[in-house]
Order: sequence, then C-alpha cells, then structure tokens
Amino acid sequence: MPARIGGVLLAAGSGSRLGQPKALVELAGQSLAARGVALLRAGGADPVVVVTGAAPVELPDVHAVRNTRWREGMGSSFAAGLTALPDGCAAAVVALADQPLVGAASVRRLIAAYEAGAAVAVAAYDGQPRNPVLLAREHWAAAIALATGDVGARPFLRAHPELVTLVECGDTGSPDDIDTPGDLERVTRLLPGTPGVPG
Repeated sequence: MPARIGGVLLAAGSGSRLGQPKALVELAGQSLAARGVALLRAGGADPVVVVTGAAPVELPDVHAVRNTRWREGMGSSFAAGLTALPDGCAAAVVALADQPLVGAASVRRLIAAYEAGAAVAVAAYDGQPRNPVLLAREHWAAAIALATGDVGARPFLRAHPELVTLVECGDTGSPDDIDTPGDLERVTRLLPGTPGVPG
C-alpha cells in the first residue's frame, strides 16, 4: 500500500498589495484557495489542509486551519499546516495559494520522487528551486524550527542541501506569483484556455 501523502496550501496572507486576501482572489471564476486545493488533490495529495489567516476559507471536504499568528509571516503558517496533518501522513507537499500556474503534474512528480527514495523533493523551473516542496515526516520538526518570519521551508532546504532532490517541472507549469493587480492581469492572460495561450 503506497504511503499517504498530505497536502498543505498556504493561504493566510492579507494581500496588502493586491487589496484583498489572496485566498479569496478570483481567477477565471475560481478562488486561488480553491485552485490550490484542486492542484494538490489532482496531484495525488490527500488529505489537504488549507492554512487561513486574513480571511476565512470554506471549501467542501477541506480541513481549514486558521493561523492566528498569520501576521508574523509564512513561517507560522507553514508550521500550522504541517502540524494539522494527521499522523498517518508519511510526507507532505506544501504549495502556495498565490502560484496558480503550478501544474498538478509537479505534485505528482514530487510524490514519485518520494516513492523512489527522496526525503525532500523541490520543484525546479529551468533548474531553479521554487514551489511546491515535499518533505518526509521525519524532517517536519527541523523544518518548522527554522521557519520564522516570512519564510517556510527555505532555511531548512539551505541548511541541508544533501537531502534535497530537485525535480524539474518547467514543462508542467510556472511558479509565477500573484502579489499585485498587475500580476493578476498577467497570470490571467497566461492561463491555459486563454486566447493565444496553448492549453
């Protein structure tokens, strides 16, 4: 029986530069939170935990965890999400709500890398490490201990490069962030199905 891999979607930010919480931002008729959950599920993560903060998120069959310390930055949300996963999860894929162009295939590739023996797998785009990130359970405590301020897994990954397996995902999607209204317009134009964009 394959190991159970959980998913964590970080969706707690206020979106100060966007003018509204990122989790609630609509993209092609779907909130960024809903898109992130669909990404993780389609990639094979189950169960999925959504970490909220600035705004509540209610999605069917999703365990939402409110991070009361969300103003401190991503680190506290990273910790809250991993801590909320059930004991049966052997690893977790952590994704960001504000990167809606990441493809479900990236999650599948990270899980496949784990099943092939990688304890830490990071999606890379043209060789550059970005998100999502998979962490085996035995590394959660150490990663949480280093996640302070507005960083999640990055300090742990930099402290333990020998553990990291880079998984190229440049052909599966893009790690473009949505931080400003201009970003939202640009990402909307890049969505598969948009005229002029290959699907």
